[in-house]
Amino acid sequence: MSRQRISLRTELPLLAWLVILWGALWRDFSPANLVFGALVALVVTRLFYLPPVELSGRFNVLHAARYAVVFVGQVVAASLQLLWLALTKGPAVRSAVIAVPLRSHADLMVTATGHVISLVPGSLVVDVDRANATLYVHYIDVDDAAGAERRRREVLAAEAELIRIMGTREELELLREEERMVGAADRGKAGSR
Repeated sequence: MSRQRISLRTELPLLAWLVILWGALWRDFSPANLVFGALVALVVTRLFYLPPVELSGRFNVLHAARYAVVFVGQVVAASLQLLWLALTKGPAVRSAVIAVPLRSHADLMVTATGHVISLVPGSLVVDVDRANATLYVHYIDVDDAAGAERRRREVLAAEAELIRIMGTREELELLREEERMVGAADRGKAGSR
């Protein structure tokens, strides 16, 4: 069974990234080194099978800039929380591995969500069920089911932000529909009080 040839135009973002990575690894961005890096990138992408990365074709710069600020805030807050836990609880801190089924089944979105979560101190993706788009995340300071649910919502919130930034139009519409349904349910609860 032969695989379908991917066009050079489709692989251009990957090739550009590989050339930048080549220059960064060698710490040499001279034209000669970058041309050699481009040749290496072409050989690698043409000889070795790489599953195609399917991009959505959209990228929201405003959401990306806003989420970058939010993400840095989360990293700082988590670092301070870990410091506090180390000083007050020490080895008595409880942790848990939590399964989080994601909305998106796209490899890029699952991978990006996993990386964003793992970059926040106190959390680490320990396994990925690719077929079911489920992340298994180890979290520090989870004492009960309510804490696990709060952490699960944090992962889904990170995925939602990534969908707003670079998800497909279909994923974005499903997210908006989900948010409308949650908003309507919250209004219903508030009205019944």
